[in-house]
Amino acid sequence: MSYLEYNTKRMPSGLGKVLYLNWPLVALLIAVASYGFLMLYSIAGGSLSPWAEPQMRRFGLGLALMFGVAFTPLWFWRSIAGLAYVISILLLLGVEFFGTFGMGAKRWLVVGPLRLQPSELAKITTILALAAYFDWLDLKKVSRPFWVLLAAAIALMPALLVLRQPDLGTAMLIALGGGVVIFAAGVHWGYFAALIGTGIGMVAAVMTSRGTEWQVLKDYQYRRIDAFLDPTIDPLGAGYHINQSMIALGSGGWSGRGFMEGTQARLNFLPEKHTDFIFTTLAEEFGFVGASSLLMLYLMIIGVCLLTALRTTSRFGALMVMGVIGTFFLYFAVNMAMVMGLAPVVGVPLPLVSFGGSAMIVLLVGFGLVQSAHVHRARLPS
Repeated sequence: MSYLEYNTKRMPSGLGKVLYLNWPLVALLIAVASYGFLMLYSIAGGSLSPWAEPQMRRFGLGLALMFGVAFTPLWFWRSIAGLAYVISILLLLGVEFFGTFGMGAKRWLVVGPLRLQPSELAKITTILALAAYFDWLDLKKVSRPFWVLLAAAIALMPALLVLRQPDLGTAMLIALGGGVVIFAAGVHWGYFAALIGTGIGMVAAVMTSRGTEWQVLKDYQYRRIDAFLDPTIDPLGAGYHINQSMIALGSGGWSGRGFMEGTQARLNFLPEKHTDFIFTTLAEEFGFVGASSLLMLYLMIIGVCLLTALRTTSRFGALMVMGVIGTFFLYFAVNMAMVMGLAPVVGVPLPLVSFGGSAMIVLLVGFGLVQSAHVHRARLPS
């Protein structure tokens, strides 16, 4: 019996797929989402509307999609990876020419009753395309310049299209998520060191050009940088968001003000309290204990997914899982850094907690891919 035949015979089918689901991961995802339901209920003053109830329905839909993706064989996702990537690029180009505006950016396509945000889909399709690319590529070619540049192009093409919308946060997640897959594929670390060094040099050049004849940015853009480095210099303008966020974080203390007792959120001082800044609402009401417990759940999700990546015998599956893990980590790391003043405010939601439909559903589809790798991995005979 060949290795492929052996693995195929060891794959679960029917009811076996339900039994082989990674149920600890499902429980952790429900636990994290419950934080979001609780905070959205609190922010609305003790009401399920207008945020908590729709969020629950979207999470239920996302879970159903996750199970559907999980029960689909891994070879199917490998076979459609290229097509899915091309479709996402075409949809992003469609946004460029036919998209609708909202919140200062052109991010959506409206097709009849459907309202699509292709940039969210691109997060997953880019990971799939890169995982399939490195699964196809000979291991001896992984670090050769031409093939590395081709992989970088796959990651950067959707990111640049999203950046034009403009949506810096999503573009950054797409590019960095692709970078995680490229790194996990075994590309030499020297490429990443060169990229980081180039980035540091570019930042230094931008800052040193200030006030010179060859100044790179506009004066107002430098003022935004100043406000990020020291929000107190413009407390009612560019520094308002982060100042109010820091007040909420600090007022929570060790154990918080109590459920539904957060003054920053209840009195509407805190901007975007139900989306980008929901973590500060949590920290104000439940303090360091509540905030750190959510962070612990996030880390446990990463740990459970890492075990799947290590145990799967499929190179495509392992790289795909690493891409999902990397994107998930970037979601909450960037959001938490953003609300604590450690990173610029770029509009990245807190995964599974912030109010929103597209981001949550796409992320749960991503975890469905992780489940597919877990369910369909080769298993030793019992």
